[in-house]
Amino acid sequence: MAKSRTLTVLIEQDADGYYVATVPALKSCYTQAKTLEELYPRIKEVIELCLEEEDPVPMKFIGVQQIETGA
Repeated sequence: MAKSRTLTVLIEQDADGYYVATVPALKSCYTQAKTLEELYPRIKEVIELCLEEEDPVPMKFIGVQQIETGA
């Protein structure tokens, strides 16, 4: 049986309206979907696939901040 893990997933919405989920603790672990209902099972599947190839980088979630730049 697979080891139970808790990973932080960041969910954003792009300019086209798609939801994009990324897992900072796993390199290149991301997916997208048109609805949140579609997104959740997809990110779980992608996490499982990524965990077959790599161990997550230990991270502690602190918070999210949006920063505006002049560029």
